[in-house]
Amino acid sequence: MAEISAQLVKQLRDATAAGMMECKKALVEANGDLNEAQVILRKRGLATAAKKASRSAKEGLIGLYVSPSCGEGLLVEVNCETDFVAKTPDFVALVEEVKQIILAGKPADVAALLALPSKSEPAVSVADLLTNKIAKVGENMGVPRFALVQAAGVLGSYTHPGSKLVVLVDVTCKNAATKEAPAFKELVQDLAMQVAAADPKFLTKAFVTEEYIAKEKEIQRARALAEGKPEKIVDKVVEGRMSKFYEEVCLLDQPFIKENSLTITQLLADKSKQVGDELGVASFVRFKVGETAAAEEPAAE
Repeated sequence: MAEISAQLVKQLRDATAAGMMECKKALVEANGDLNEAQVILRKRGLATAAKKASRSAKEGLIGLYVSPSCGEGLLVEVNCETDFVAKTPDFVALVEEVKQIILAGKPADVAALLALPSKSEPAVSVADLLTNKIAKVGENMGVPRFALVQAAGVLGSYTHPGSKLVVLVDVTCKNAATKEAPAFKELVQDLAMQVAAADPKFLTKAFVTEEYIAKEKEIQRARALAEGKPEKIVDKVVEGRMSKFYEEVCLLDQPFIKENSLTITQLLADKSKQVGDELGVASFVRFKVGETAAAEEPAAE
């Protein structure tokens, strides 16, 4: 049997981040072969990671990219189990790596992303990279979603401190020169903050799905009946409350967070007059860490 020196154990520990005893056991099993010991630890690590992959990962970070021209943008959510791990340099580097892989590979969805080769370990896929990180750190990790945006106009962004809430908003104009106007730049930033603070679900009333409307009407009808409203006027009560509902969920119908007397539609009209151009909002994306994990949890009985 080969002699297992402390130096050899340290080499293996540095290479794998596994515990001292685990490293020594792997070296004994591999008869002192460092490469074989790494394989043994990886196999054991993968088994450990598979168990951890079922645990809920509600913490993490949102990675953001906006091109210099503000014509392309990316939001990607990378999850872990604790805020402590989310703040570590290794996890921050992982988010950056995933971001760069998406920008280079332009995957169509998360499944396609996970199949791409990683950058730090080209021999393994992104899925395997995550598995290795799970084994090393001891927490479940994942990439539940990302959004690549090709702007119709100019992309603005807002990042809440901690990078747990990040927004992209695509603001349009007709004239290229408008993009350099201070009033336009201010509008872009204001709209990004609006999306972050007011959490709209749709751009306009026209985009609200029939399913979403039906669910809200059902809620408002039940609420009206619980309040003792007569059956014959319940439908009118529901319709009246739906207008307020649209103000809450549709960006262009929302009150402007800096001036509640203005809706976002009125703000756009005022700014259009100010800059002498036709301004609008093409789209927006809002990611908040943990939203997808919460949505997947079963409802309490």
